[in-house]
This record gives sequence, C-alpha cells and structure tokens, in this order.
Amino acid sequence: MENGQYVDGSIYIYAPNKGAPVFFAVFFLASCLLHIYQCFHYKSWRLTGLYVFSTTLFTAGYILREVGAFHYDNVDVYIATVVLVYAAPPIFELANYVVLGRILYYVPHLSPIHPGRVLTTFAAISSVVEALNANGAAYSANTSLPKSKQDLGRALMKASLVLQIVVVALFLLLAIIFHRRTRKDGIHNKNLTSALTTLYCSEALLLTRTIYRVVEYFSVADLHYVDGIDPNTFSPILRYEWFFYVFEASLMLCNTWLINIRHPRRFLPKSTKTYLSRDGVTEITGPGYKEDRNFVMTVLDPFDIVGLIQGRDKKTAFWEQQNNQHMQLDGQPTRPMNKEDPEVGAV
Repeated sequence: MENGQYVDGSIYIYAPNKGAPVFFAVFFLASCLLHIYQCFHYKSWRLTGLYVFSTTLFTAGYILREVGAFHYDNVDVYIATVVLVYAAPPIFELANYVVLGRILYYVPHLSPIHPGRVLTTFAAISSVVEALNANGAAYSANTSLPKSKQDLGRALMKASLVLQIVVVALFLLLAIIFHRRTRKDGIHNKNLTSALTTLYCSEALLLTRTIYRVVEYFSVADLHYVDGIDPNTFSPILRYEWFFYVFEASLMLCNTWLINIRHPRRFLPKSTKTYLSRDGVTEITGPGYKEDRNFVMTVLDPFDIVGLIQGRDKKTAFWEQQNNQHMQLDGQPTRPMNKEDPEVGAV
C-alpha cells in the first residue's frame, strides 16, 4: 500500500502499482474493440472513428505504464506512457466535437453556427492544444534535460491545460445555446435530448479530469529534481498514485464506456442529409451541405466571415430548400430504411 513516501530511484516518486495498469489496459482495449465493432455495425467511422484512436492511445499508454511499474527508473518508458496518456483525452474531446457537429446538422436551422464549420473550428483549436500537450509532456517528463527545457515543458503544459478548459467551456456554451434554441422553438425530440445529455456528461468528465491536471501541474510547476530537494515534501497529488487513477484513468474509462453504451448513432441519423423539419417531428432528406471552400480557407476562416458578408450562407442553407423528401410515421421521426446506403455527407 502506498504511503506517500519517496521510493529510491523511482521517476514516479512512488513505486507504481503493478495491478492497476493491467486493469485499465484490458478495459480500455475492450472499449476500443467495441468502438471498432460499433463503427462497422452503424457504419459510423466518420462520426465515431476518433474514439477508436483515443482508446488505442489509452491502451498503449497503460501497457507501457505496466512496464514502467517493473522498471520505474526507465526514463524512456516513463516519457512514452506520459505522452500517450496525455495525448488521448484531447483526441477524445475532438471526437465529441464531431458528434456535436452531427447534432447541429440534425436541427441545422437552430444551430448557432453553420453545422459544417464545427469540425474545422474545433479541429484547428485542438491541433494547437494537442501540439502543446505532447511537447510539454515530453519536455517536462524528461528529468535528464536542462532545467530551462523542463521549465519550457511545464509552461507548455500549463498553456495546453488552460486552453483545454477554454475549449470545453466554448463547447458547452455552443451546445447550451443550441439546446435553449430548440426548447424555445418547441422542439422536444427525445433522440436529440439523449444525444445532448450524453455529450454533457462526457464533457463533465473531461472537464473534471482537466481541472485535476491543472491543479496538479500548477501546484508542482516550480519543483525540480535536483540534489538537496526532499521528494517527501512534494504535493500529495504528486506523491500518491491514487489521485492519478481516480481523476485521470477512472474518469476517462467511464467516459469511453459511456459512449459505448450511449452510442451517438442510437440517437442520430446516419447521414447529415437527414434532419428535423421546423415542426421538430418530421425527418427530412435533403441535398445536404457541401463545403465549396478549400481546406486552407476552412482553417483560416472557420466561421466563413467572408461568406457571411457575401451572402454565401443563404445559398448553402440546405434546410431552407423546398424540394425535399419528407418521412413521417405516426407522428414520430423515422430513419432511412436502406441500410446499404453509404454514409454520405457524414462528418
């Protein structure tokens, strides 16, 4: 049982638990395999494929942490597991943004921004956060680097963690504004509410995990492993491993299984070309949104300010077009029945 005391030669400070990494590696792998199955089953690789990538990183990270539990003086293994475990949550968050974009596609006329721009906007932000996160983790974890390099790594980690909180806040703001618009417009669609509720729960778990990381790094930012420093005086967050497993590993494991159990395709149509009409009940199949700008412009101008000025939005607002096919059955939303249809227009 850990007692918070420094273990001689351990990069972790403590002697890492040998059983916990096995448990988390197995259950993250099981979730990953289930995500793969669900991607094939629902034909939703574009919608939920990033969950597969994230859980793969988690699985690899905890496998290496198990190796590190037996070789807790190995710097390379320590750096690898830190980078993998830290890189996975932003990928998971990006997957949530893809799902949010699909939700906005489902009721596009009430979306605060054009549904087609959610992914490009948050992908650009998340790529910056991910770069800061990975580089910061690598620099700060490598105790063999000069103090200036370690300080740079800690600064990058601080910036990435704060940005993650900002991004989560923006996500929640966008989702809440959209949700309030649907309520105000009289739309009480059960599938829409279920999809949003799942995202709220997922982001709450991610936000709690990020706050833990912020507290951890800001509390130990000025600490350096040099001669004369007593590791037993370090913050309890650093000296006790259970903090990591409760606020990092467990939260993210619950998160990925939450998505497995409440998979987005249970609530959302396969294609972005299917959306709710203004009555909140009838599902319509229309032409769908097509981005006619190149990739560089979607990154530099994700909200298409130029298009707003030029009036391009009116031309691409497919939900306003009249010649659509309506589908309704006993007053309840229906799904396209042809399971062989490709996932056209999905994000």
